Amino acid sequence: MATIYPAEASDARPIGAAAEPSVHRIALADLHDALRRGWDDFKAVPSHAVMLCVIYPVLGLVLARLVLGYSVLPLLFPLAAGFALIGPFAALGLYELSRRRKAGEDASAWHAVDVLRSPSIGAMLGLGAILFAVFGVWIATAQGIYVATFGHAPAAAIPDFVTRVLTTPEGWSLIAIGCGVGFMFAVAALCVSVVAFPMMLDRQAGVGAAVTASLRVAARNPLEIAAWGLIVAALLVLGSLPAFLGLAVVIPLLGHATWHLYRKVIEPNPHPPQIPPPNPIKRSAADFPATLLQWKRKAG
Repeated sequence: MATIYPAEASDARPIGAAAEPSVHRIALADLHDALRRGWDDFKAVPSHAVMLCVIYPVLGLVLARLVLGYSVLPLLFPLAAGFALIGPFAALGLYELSRRRKAGEDASAWHAVDVLRSPSIGAMLGLGAILFAVFGVWIATAQGIYVATFGHAPAAAIPDFVTRVLTTPEGWSLIAIGCGVGFMFAVAALCVSVVAFPMMLDRQAGVGAAVTASLRVAARNPLEIAAWGLIVAALLVLGSLPAFLGLAVVIPLLGHATWHLYRKVIEPNPHPPQIPPPNPIKRSAADFPATLLQWKRKAG
């Protein structure tokens, strides 16, 4: 049974961005249960894999090709590993789908975009920008490590590149240094974002409160969060092997599972904020010219 740590003094305040909810201690079995529930969510709403996630690996390949041309080989593994840094942000819509299913609400692929109307979307975009910056620094660092090891000569064909990396002292140094530096990037990103985005959605928390909660979760469940990081890394590597296409399944699975992990480690919000419903304005076809000049209508 999960151990619940007593709420701090700030918990006496109304639930909101400034409140610090209690953090639960979990077990390794809870990680398996989160993945199982995440898989159930994925099976229940599978169409979102095409809408939200197929573009994700394709975009990674396109960016790699545009930036590096035919010298993309040295950074294929850093790109795949780097998805762990920005994955929590890429899964925003998936958290909303899992939230709706958990609350017994309708959940279809189209409901994923409801996260854009969340009052905390600004905070989500802010933390997402930070993660993308960290991703960029990681790629630049990986490129620097490769250049320091093998020089500026472009990588040759795949068999030659693999042979150089796996059978030479320089290649072994590249693997050891690259994995060590990448591990530090991954640990930092995991600690600050493991439950940050789900908490922003669930409690309308700001960046500071959400990051603080993630750090508290990591501090009180170090073994379990470390195991979660290894699970994420392993699944991302497996999903990246067939030209990144496996991420179309791995990203939804991890996104849904992250929501359920959040619900296990953070005290449930007794008064969850509701995402405001859209307020469409019905107009006839005759109104079309006027809709292009909304500011004039408001001014009148």
